[in-house]
Amino acid sequence: MKAPRILLAAPSSGSGKTLVTCGILKSLLNRGITVSSFKCGPDYIDPMFHGQVLGISSKNLDTFFTDETATRYLLGKEARHSQLSVMEGVMGYYDGIAGTSTQASAYDLARVTDTPVILIVDARGMSVSITAQIKGFLDYRPDSRIAGAILNRLSAGLYPRVKEQIERELPIKVLGYVPEAKEYVIESRHLGLVTPDTITDLKERIQGLARVLEETVDLDLLLSVAGGTRELDLIPPSIPHLEESQEGVRIGIAKDEAFCFMYRDNLELMAEMGAKLRYFSPVHDTRLPRDLDGMIFYGGYPELYAKQLSENRTMLADIREAIRQGVPYLAECGGFMYLHDDMEDMEGIRHRMVGAIEGTAYRTERLGRFGYVTLEAGKDQVLGKKGETIKAHEFHYFDSTNNGADFHARKPLAKREWDCIHGDGRRAAGFPHLYYYSNPEMIFHFLQVCAERGR
Repeated sequence: MKAPRILLAAPSSGSGKTLVTCGILKSLLNRGITVSSFKCGPDYIDPMFHGQVLGISSKNLDTFFTDETATRYLLGKEARHSQLSVMEGVMGYYDGIAGTSTQASAYDLARVTDTPVILIVDARGMSVSITAQIKGFLDYRPDSRIAGAILNRLSAGLYPRVKEQIERELPIKVLGYVPEAKEYVIESRHLGLVTPDTITDLKERIQGLARVLEETVDLDLLLSVAGGTRELDLIPPSIPHLEESQEGVRIGIAKDEAFCFMYRDNLELMAEMGAKLRYFSPVHDTRLPRDLDGMIFYGGYPELYAKQLSENRTMLADIREAIRQGVPYLAECGGFMYLHDDMEDMEGIRHRMVGAIEGTAYRTERLGRFGYVTLEAGKDQVLGKKGETIKAHEFHYFDSTNNGADFHARKPLAKREWDCIHGDGRRAAGFPHLYYYSNPEMIFHFLQVCAERGR
């Protein structure tokens, strides 16, 4: 299929990728162009910005989670709904797994999807060195796919001279610059960027930035570069489907400001398999939806809403009763924390929670077990047979007095490994965030267990 596409990357984190990407997306939308956006890597929050603030489709693409064929398929599956696909890079352009590899880097995604790259360079405090830095990124790999650059935090007076030098000495185009604009900066939180619903006037800020970029960035050239891409060859993966008698299995999904870290492709995959997803809010709803066959508690920021969650006693009681009656469930990170006896908030104050996991979820001062993992089931359980594997990642400043030991986690290209997750015939609950397309059979097994109970 024909799929015009571009990837916006940067030499390092903190270069302004997310802000510039949001501004460019808004500028394109203002022109009436339909856009699909993607985040390279496992991050949840940037797609939330793209989706909630700009009102556009946004998903993740990750070459650790999926092989090359599946990665291209997931891109094309979403790109067919739009005129242009914009991918946002992760960390520095070549930074991948274990800090020593380009696998799962923005470069790797550009390579797998054959996508041209625009490098967003933080030019503050540099002039001639900007050209040297870009040259280094061009030369590091012969197939860098870097087709152009946007110079962030550069003055209008210096820009014409820097642009002329770069284009004279390097085989790329400079598409524009972004002046210093402190009024558009997005704050940080302990898991990275704050979620979009917590920032006042965010839409107005992005609209203001878009107006600036209309004047300082050559969007016509960006569209020309994106439109010159080759067609994508798409091979759909083999996806199992529930039997006719099992279709419509009802899966309750906890979803609100406390539980918001979920991959859209995970949700859509379950629906494609025949599940019916029913959303509920542990913060705001007083009762669990009736007649659920299964439940999923994804991650988010429950520690910021610990008091509200603890005081919603009817919801806690409904979840306890559903678990007592044998309703199968999955829980990840923040959802796992919510199911504990107790959970600390950001001030270290304990609050009573569901009580399905004996122990306490408590705050630490640093990231724990951070990064990609491959999980191997240590026994038969709700996600499948002993020895089956699925890919996941961890990113949390909290820990537990009872992490479970029914799966074994191994970090790629590293020697670190550990046991984790409470797994049995009715549950799989732990800190890792699972990516279902890395092994669709495992989430399918969960749906089958739920469907059998619902008969």
